[in-house]
Amino acid sequence: MAFLAIDDLHVSIGTKQVLHGINLAIDDGEVIAVMGPNGSGKSTLVSTIMGRPNYQVESGSIVIDGKAIEGWSTDERARLGVALIAQSQPEIPGVRVDELVSSMYRFRGLDAQGVTERIVSEAVDLSLDQTLLNRWVNVDLSGGEKKKLETLLVSAVPQSLVIGDEIDSGLDIDALRDVARRLQRLNEEQGTALLLITHYPRLLREIRADRVVVLVRGKIVAEGGMDLAIELEGSGYQQFGVETAEHNVVD
Repeated sequence: MAFLAIDDLHVSIGTKQVLHGINLAIDDGEVIAVMGPNGSGKSTLVSTIMGRPNYQVESGSIVIDGKAIEGWSTDERARLGVALIAQSQPEIPGVRVDELVSSMYRFRGLDAQGVTERIVSEAVDLSLDQTLLNRWVNVDLSGGEKKKLETLLVSAVPQSLVIGDEIDSGLDIDALRDVARRLQRLNEEQGTALLLITHYPRLLREIRADRVVVLVRGKIVAEGGMDLAIELEGSGYQQFGVETAEHNVVD
């Protein structure tokens, strides 16, 4: 049974229908990359999986770990071991990293003993300045530091599925490599499945995807391997009827 199973999913935001019958399954430990032009519905797919308000499921279903999650809140979905690294990371004034990770452990019913040591170890793995761990979460951090810290937060707590929404945006080469390699190890060592939204094959040169899925105008139009990602880098999405300058208000 797939850990995440999406069946004929139609989603609207307000009066605009964005997703038109998405079918996607992710097995335990599988790595899936989703590519597509701006406005194709990639972030809408992520937001719907995570239960973000105002994303209305018109029909279809999402099943996580054998449980139909329609109507579930985001925190209830997180209890199943689903975590998100978002495009932009919120600042949380007044909350330190160790306090947040400890609360994540308690929220999941896990033993928080040794959390501080785990956080420091993760920071070393990510080449993240350890002095940043004493600050409030994401406050006064650069974009690259925020992405590393968010990666630390999802890797410090056991996860079954990590969703990365354009985690490569705003990262220099070294930071991208640090983040990607940590997620790759998370996949290899703990069997964590990865769903990665990306525009560029450079991320997939660091994280080996089992499948590459192409989303255009709210529909999956192609599926393949790394060769498909490289082809898209060279030719773009014109083969799917997308003009170079085409974009929509909603993604």
